[in-house]
Amino acid sequence: MTDTNTNPKVDAYIGKIKTWKEESKKLRQIILDCELTEDFKWMHPCYTLNGKNIVLIHGFKEYCAILFIKGALLKDTHGLLVQQTDNVQAGRKIRFTNLQQILEQEDMLKSYIQEAIEVEQAGLQVEKKKTEDYAVPDELQQQFDANPAFQEAFAALTPGRQRAYLHYFSQPKQSKTKVSRIEKSMQPILEGKGLND
Repeated sequence: MTDTNTNPKVDAYIGKIKTWKEESKKLRQIILDCELTEDFKWMHPCYTLNGKNIVLIHGFKEYCAILFIKGALLKDTHGLLVQQTDNVQAGRKIRFTNLQQILEQEDMLKSYIQEAIEVEQAGLQVEKKKTEDYAVPDELQQQFDANPAFQEAFAALTPGRQRAYLHYFSQPKQSKTKVSRIEKSMQPILEGKGLND
């Protein structure tokens, strides 16, 4: 790793973090050895190829990780990639709980990074779920049946807004929580607003 490849914002980030400092330094060195450009996005070290995001370094409470932006397209020959939740469509992580794991897997990590670079160079894209692929919770369907104007307003939302609401309404396990979320969202939906508008 040469200093000319490093970004001062990443230097500052690594200098400030209290946990995963040595692990982050090693992950940084491994990624830079793969000749990616270092940037700082979303408050994390981000590594790009021709301006396209390839991998990020993340620190969490229980582990640190590298996140492959298009990880769903990688072969994962060693079974290391983790899908954070069912709703994450593209990104996949490799998690670490200590520096020794990173040292032991350095060659494998470089092969995963190289494959991620090849995926980007080939112009491959993750096929995202369409709005119609999302399940409509029973509680929402009941509201649609009772209030056709509400269903029309929902159908008039952009596909992204519809997906955000469907995801938000589907998250709770309890029906009463789903109903509460739907009821609180009815007026914004009738006004054509998205979940975070």
